[in-house]
Amino acid sequence: MPRLLVSLLFYLSYQLAVAGDMPLPPAVAAALKAAGIPPAAVGIFVQEVGSPHARLEVNARQPLNPASLMKLPTTLAALEILGPSYTWRTEALAAAVPRDGVLAGDLYLRGSGDPKFTYDRLWLLLRELRGRGLREIRGDLVLDRTAFAPGEHDPAAFDGKPLRPYNVGPDALLFNFATLHLTLVPENGAVRVLAEPLPADHEIVNRLRLVDRPQCGDWREALEAQLSPDRIALSGDFPVGCGEKRWHLAGLANTTLLHGSFTRLWRELGGQFAGRVREGTVPEAAVPLVASESPPLGEIVRDINKFSNNVMAQQLYLKLGAGDTVTAEQAIRIWLAKKNLDLPELVMDNGSGLSRRGRISAAGLARLLQAGWNSAAMPEFVASLPIAASDGTLKKKLNGNGAAGRAHLKTGSLDGVRGIAGYLLDRTGRRHVVVFMVNHAKAGEAQPAFDALLEWLWRSSAS
Repeated sequence: MPRLLVSLLFYLSYQLAVAGDMPLPPAVAAALKAAGIPPAAVGIFVQEVGSPHARLEVNARQPLNPASLMKLPTTLAALEILGPSYTWRTEALAAAVPRDGVLAGDLYLRGSGDPKFTYDRLWLLLRELRGRGLREIRGDLVLDRTAFAPGEHDPAAFDGKPLRPYNVGPDALLFNFATLHLTLVPENGAVRVLAEPLPADHEIVNRLRLVDRPQCGDWREALEAQLSPDRIALSGDFPVGCGEKRWHLAGLANTTLLHGSFTRLWRELGGQFAGRVREGTVPEAAVPLVASESPPLGEIVRDINKFSNNVMAQQLYLKLGAGDTVTAEQAIRIWLAKKNLDLPELVMDNGSGLSRRGRISAAGLARLLQAGWNSAAMPEFVASLPIAASDGTLKKKLNGNGAAGRAHLKTGSLDGVRGIAGYLLDRTGRRHVVVFMVNHAKAGEAQPAFDALLEWLWRSSAS
């Protein structure tokens, strides 16, 4: 049979597979065919902003796992419910006022679920304490994390990779994303390791080997780390061709990381502290000493969506539910009802998309994006999405595509799941909502199909 006829028959079979929907653009159908992804495994919805009619609709009402596209309802709901200027406070308190630079009792640290209480902000908070004259803490560091309902989190439960930062769980006193930032520096035939933060009384056991290999490749997969309460042991081969690299490493308990970093920073600032760390609740009559205020929510959602930060999204989701996931989903459903957005297929789970339970349809997500464009928080919401071929998770994608620099798109990625969703400005100056989700074992091969859809949409003029 001639090759052209075979291709035509395959293309027609793809269109029949999505009977009742609109025909796939030929380039998209061809890309899906090449990837081995059947049309039944995708959900697509394309619509001009403000238009009542879809440009393209394929399996659009089928609930699919959206992976990190789930961050879109979480962040848009938060922007509207809390407001773009909302901030979190992390407070240092004491049962009594310090005397002559000495706090005779415990220092309480009370969290409110701040998604971005980082190492530098802890340093600034302690520096202010020192500036106010406190030099010695004779009690313990007491962590009040009652802003979130108690819960257990197993960082290995999702995919068996507990040292990956995307598996960090939420915490009312989340510190530095519960992550160590290691800089690996090839130097004098060895690998130098710089750690920040490095908890007090922790040592780095560096068994990394510098190997004479020009290709860097997937260097992380060649390295191993073992973390314990007092040491961080690193081993494996690091290619000299990698140059300097940042290795973001989870695995230390958030409490251990916070206590050790607090102790080290306080001593570096000239203060004295030798206490333990323990859980507790701030006494009602406690005296506020200093506080650290987070960046506004408008900035927080940029970090969440540009870089697809799972734990920050979970922190935000829990904030909407006063620390409880069930209440968070109820809050979002109430918000959706007020906006006349009926999404019965929606399953939020933890609000970040790091879930096998999460579900939404392409049409439902497109309706939410249309609402986002009409929202008072639209500037902050759209600005939080990665720009095609420019930044965030799209920095190295869509180069040479007509959508480059003209699309704000959230990406989603899990094993067996890929997706894009957001806004694209076509070459005629018309803006479109676009959602494309794939749930299939070969979803990792879907990028050419995404590229083809965006190129088709950018080039085609609205009818």
